[in-house]
Amino acid sequence: MSTEFMKISFLSKEEYSCPVCEASFRREEMLSGSGRLIAGAITDELHRLYEPSAKYGLIYPLAYQATVCPECWFASMDKDFLSLPKSAKDQAKRDTDKRMADVRLIFPSADFTKLRDLVNGTASLFLVTICYDYYTKEFSPTIKQGIAALRTGWLLDGMEEKYPGFHYDWLATLFKKKSQFFYNEAILREQSGKETLSGIKNFGPDTDKNYAYEGALYLSALLRLKYGPRNNAETRVEDLNNSKRTIAKLFGLGKSSKSKPGPLLEHARELYDSINRELNETDE
Repeated sequence: MSTEFMKISFLSKEEYSCPVCEASFRREEMLSGSGRLIAGAITDELHRLYEPSAKYGLIYPLAYQATVCPECWFASMDKDFLSLPKSAKDQAKRDTDKRMADVRLIFPSADFTKLRDLVNGTASLFLVTICYDYYTKEFSPTIKQGIAALRTGWLLDGMEEKYPGFHYDWLATLFKKKSQFFYNEAILREQSGKETLSGIKNFGPDTDKNYAYEGALYLSALLRLKYGPRNNAETRVEDLNNSKRTIAKLFGLGKSSKSKPGPLLEHARELYDSINRELNETDE
């Protein structure tokens, strides 16, 4: 079987010029046809699982979502890459060595001059989480950091399965906790007017479906339940009650509109029940 036939990605014809270091490079794109992707179940975190293909093995679409400069390792979601605010360029350039060191602390083999594998794909999403600090509120950076951190956690789950014994499961939970913070911070900022969510068109959180703002509300509640702080019982109960109210709003939307995604409402009902169970245990 030819190497060409087994390809799972290609380099785009378009050349990118990094807005930080001005290096030229071509973005790696994933090929998805010819039976490369075999869709499986959707988790409660709205993550689409895939089955390994006999021809191509297990492919991770999330590994190809970030655009990363191979020279300075500046990264973002593709549509924002060339739109880095000019006011942030110098700081992003000064942070290059730190950015690389932070990533190599977890992924010592990371190398963006090579085609993506699971390690480089996970590292690329970690970089996205870091680099949205450089974007202004009009880009909705906080929710994008939440999505990137959650995706990093999912790929770390994949790394734990592929390379067990290196504590990638612990790191996956850590990134999901970071995502919990970003998701809830994004919702709070949107509600207080500090940061709009209009700068994001596809809320994902995965690549196969856009669950829109309702999906973000659902995930803010789910992540708070699964990964939110537990060191203060009173605060925990307050957080869960807030989550319960959020999910109740989702139920209302679901009853009044047939356009809302069915799977999301099913997960929302399950989440509502899970919150109630923990609140009842707390009362006891």
